[in-house]
Amino acid sequence: MIKEKILIVDDKIENLISLERLLSDFKVDFVRAESGEEALKQTLHEDFAMAILDVQMPGMDGYETLDFMRQRKKTKLLPVIFVSAIHQSDLHIIKGIESGAVDFIPKPIIPEILQGKVKVFLDLYRQRKELNTLLNYLETKNEELIIEKTKAEDATRAKSLFLANMSHEIRSPMNGILGLSQLLRKADLAEEHKDMLQVICTSGENLLQIINDILDYSKIEAGQIEIEEIEFDLKKLVDTIYHLLNFKTQEKNIEFIVDIEDNIPISLIGDSFRLNQILMNLVNNAIKFTHKGSVKLSIKCLEKNNEYVSLFFSIKDTGIGISKEAQTKLFKEFTQTDSSTTRKYGGTGLGLAISKNLTNLMGGKISLESTPDIGSEFMFELKFAYKEKETEMLNNENVEIPKQLSILVAEDNPINQKVAILTLRHMGLQCDVAKNGLEAFEMHKENHYQVILMDMQMPVLDGINATEKIRHFESENPDLAKTFIIALTANAFVEDKQNCIDAGMNDFISKPFKEEALKKILSQVSKSIA
Repeated sequence: MIKEKILIVDDKIENLISLERLLSDFKVDFVRAESGEEALKQTLHEDFAMAILDVQMPGMDGYETLDFMRQRKKTKLLPVIFVSAIHQSDLHIIKGIESGAVDFIPKPIIPEILQGKVKVFLDLYRQRKELNTLLNYLETKNEELIIEKTKAEDATRAKSLFLANMSHEIRSPMNGILGLSQLLRKADLAEEHKDMLQVICTSGENLLQIINDILDYSKIEAGQIEIEEIEFDLKKLVDTIYHLLNFKTQEKNIEFIVDIEDNIPISLIGDSFRLNQILMNLVNNAIKFTHKGSVKLSIKCLEKNNEYVSLFFSIKDTGIGISKEAQTKLFKEFTQTDSSTTRKYGGTGLGLAISKNLTNLMGGKISLESTPDIGSEFMFELKFAYKEKETEMLNNENVEIPKQLSILVAEDNPINQKVAILTLRHMGLQCDVAKNGLEAFEMHKENHYQVILMDMQMPVLDGINATEKIRHFESENPDLAKTFIIALTANAFVEDKQNCIDAGMNDFISKPFKEEALKKILSQVSKSIA
């Protein structure tokens, strides 16, 4: 262990020896100097905890020595105690303190006084040294944390960019597969072909669910999920889930029961998309692991006041059940109860983790009760603001879309062009097509479309820049009616939607899209321009 050093300065060697003996209990190293000049030289080479300095010395006296010390950065704050036989008046003590000494002790020295004062300044030096060491450590750690934070942010950005690109590249062909499959469903086909088409549609939707699970988990992990507050009809949402999943229960010959209490308000305000996602995940899971009996979705009203309603959701099945040990890891990412479950039933192991995270984000908490070979019940509570009466907004899909609605599809992918054209044609609507953003801008300048379906990623000019050019053109021509721009894109991140809105788009649909989603938005547009 390195000892602290004390500089002792006196022109008489016997005084230096006396000081060392008086302070021998402190276990420090003493450095002697027999003149002011020698003391200054020692301070150039050594670091001292303090100095004890005689006043009367030949050549440079103690006052002058201290004055030079205070002019140097290294010794500017060094604690110095004067010792001197000059004590006839307070004048010398005052001069010593004014020159920068921390104390003045007259000779002959009283040992207890000197020892007490040295102990104080040694303790202060040690504490300051420990503090500096700690500060240096914290500074080093802080620099390391900044480096690690920068690396983590770079990794997150790279991951988000990779996921965004992968999402776009996967969703674009999925839009072609599912879009055309959905249109074929409405065609007059032989039963054999309908069965084949059903397999294509089911497989495509299962693949899309896996893509959505991975993307949603990544968005949750990156904190990119935003919970919306939008008015919706709970009973319609549940009815849609029932119709989407009932065919699965029919195939397995099990019963699908829905029980919603009558006292639940018609119109709730919250994130219907995320609630639908939670319920779809939980009901899908229940159906997957149930081979006989039933799956029951129950919704009860726990509390209702003038501001909000608290709802209890239960998904109960008579399936294979889950052991206590398996329940402990059930909500972990990429995890199923055991490897045989994955082999037999498939899945990413993300559905329950996503449901748990979304429930937490919406202010609720998910729980589970299960017994092997008897069944499971997943439960959660959520609060929603509400309206007593169904508003007009919930019926927009009933508004008739005028056949003469002028529509431009801005899309560079030929397959996605065909999907959009055929979907609109099935709705009784016609459209023009632009192969890139610049072409879309030029065509709109000439034709003044009422609606533009705008892809985000296009050559020459992307959808964001094309929208900004269109809005700038409209601002320069205020007599023209503003076109309604809908992002129809395979980009599915929160920031993608926000970028579209910030650029001036009115709405956002991610690919692959369903005809009903587009129809609903076009119904709203038709009502606003009627």
